[in-house]
Amino acid sequence: MEFLGFTVDVATLTSNALELVIKVALAILIFIVGRWLAKKAVAFSDRLMTRSHLDATVASFLSRLLYGVLLVVVILAALSKVGVQTTSVVAILGGAAVAVGLSLKDQLSNFAAGIMIVTFRPFVRGDYVQILGHTGTVREINLINTHLTTTTNHDIIIPNGDITTSATINYSSLPNRRVDITLGIGYDADIKTAKDIMIKLATDNPLSFADPAPIVRVTNLGDNSVDLTLNVWTTNDDWWSMQCDLLEQFKYALDDNKIDIPFPQRSVHVKGLDMLMGNKDQTPAPLSSLDKDNNA
Repeated sequence: MEFLGFTVDVATLTSNALELVIKVALAILIFIVGRWLAKKAVAFSDRLMTRSHLDATVASFLSRLLYGVLLVVVILAALSKVGVQTTSVVAILGGAAVAVGLSLKDQLSNFAAGIMIVTFRPFVRGDYVQILGHTGTVREINLINTHLTTTTNHDIIIPNGDITTSATINYSSLPNRRVDITLGIGYDADIKTAKDIMIKLATDNPLSFADPAPIVRVTNLGDNSVDLTLNVWTTNDDWWSMQCDLLEQFKYALDDNKIDIPFPQRSVHVKGLDMLMGNKDQTPAPLSSLDKDNNA
């Protein structure tokens, strides 16, 4: 058969077209079945991670990563079925991955740090922590940054890379916490009376622990006061309430017992001040008649 001056082999064309249709159909079938199997594999892995009590953030990330890898494999298998050279496709994807990695190296560093945080769990959601001088409750941990909510309801976003390279204080990791209260009393006050007052109020507080028992020590002889420090234990949940209650009770009790909490003060000594004040007290002698004539 001739068409526009070209000889067309209808049988070969039909055979090639039929073969191409079969390949395309088979590629589509591979993609559909492969995607279905990938979803089933991800669902199965989710159940395994849930049973192992893996962190929700880690589980979600691993599920998405597994699904992405399986989907790429399915797409490459489908493309190879229609005659596409998958080697070149893999090379292109590899080059793109390198380019993306170089441009997002800081984000990748935070990403790797996020994996370490959710894996080793230095803190979890709901913990009260101090990170890089910021104190708050951990609201969210993702693979790039961590969100803290402060007591004033501010949202602080800290990159995970900075967290793993700095010291972190986790106030919620242990069930109990010590309250340390330092009060300064005047040098003329009775130290024993002040210590007895602090010990009694701390012991009578319903939130304090009897073991270990509260204790008060003289911790400093300052410029203006003798510093007494109380150490008393309570639970993490009651730490703030007990500290505020004790501070208020100490102030009232010390006032009732006439024990002052002195203000900062300084003593200034001026050399020669006494001599200067003595000269001012001396009245000048009256001028004689001779002095008057000379002055005239």
